[in-house]
Amino acid sequence: MFIHKFVFLTGLLGIALISAPNVRGHSITDVVSKVKPSVVGVGLYDAMGAQPHQLRGSGFVFGDGSLVATNYHVVSKKLDPQKVQYHIVFSGTGRKPKIHKAEIIAKDRNHDLAILKLDTKLKPMILAGEEFIADGTDILLTGFPIGAVLGLYPATHRGIIAATTPDVIPTSHSSQLSINILDRLEKTFMIYQLDITAYPGNSGSPLYDAQSGEVLGILNKVFVKESKETVLEKPSGISYAIPVKYLMELAKRKSLKVN
Repeated sequence: MFIHKFVFLTGLLGIALISAPNVRGHSITDVVSKVKPSVVGVGLYDAMGAQPHQLRGSGFVFGDGSLVATNYHVVSKKLDPQKVQYHIVFSGTGRKPKIHKAEIIAKDRNHDLAILKLDTKLKPMILAGEEFIADGTDILLTGFPIGAVLGLYPATHRGIIAATTPDVIPTSHSSQLSINILDRLEKTFMIYQLDITAYPGNSGSPLYDAQSGEVLGILNKVFVKESKETVLEKPSGISYAIPVKYLMELAKRKSLKVN
C-alpha cells in the first residue's frame, strides 16, 4: 500500500515554471501581468537573526488594499518578546523589495488561513464568489518558491482544478489513526485538489481563474511522492488549495471588507 505524504509549502525552495499559452483565446500574459503587483512575500523581521528579513511564504493583497491573505502556518511561529521581531510583507520585485510592517488581525488554524494588516495600501486582487469552482477549471498560481535565493521574482504556474475533495490526512494503516486525526476526519471540510506544479515556498500563493484573475483559493500543501528532500527534484504535480470561501468567512467574522 502506498504511503501518502503531504508537505506544507513553507520552508524549502523550488524551481519556477512560467506558463505563457492562452486559455480559450484569453491572454494569460495579460492576466498574470494584472495579478503580479498584488502578490507579496510574507516573512519575519528578526533584528538579531543571521538574516534580519526572512521570507517564509507567499500571500496576496485583497479588500481595501491594506489586507494580506496567507496560510496560518506561514505566520504561526510565535514572536520572541525578548527580541525585536515582527511580521513583515515584501512588495515589488527584485533583490531590493519594499518591506512593510504587518500585524496579524485574523487567524483560522482549521482552514490554515491568516489575514495581516498593513500600514499602507497596495493593489488588491478581486475574490471570486463563495461557490465551489467546477472541476476542470483552468487556473493559475503566482508566488515566490525561490524568493529567498533569487530575490522577489514572482513565478507563475498553470493547471486545472482536478477535484473538490475532503481535507483529510491519509495513512498507510489504521494503527496510525491518532485521536487528532480522527477528530480532523469528523470536522473535515472540502478543499481543491489541483493538477498543478507547486513547491515548498508557495504557501499562501493565490490560486486564480486563468481568464478573470479572480482569486479562487489559497495554496497550502503539496503531495510528495518520496520525501521532502526530493520534492524539488521530483515534484508530483499534485497540490492542494483552501477555497476562497473560507477566507471570505474569516474576513466577515472580523467585519473586514473583502472586495
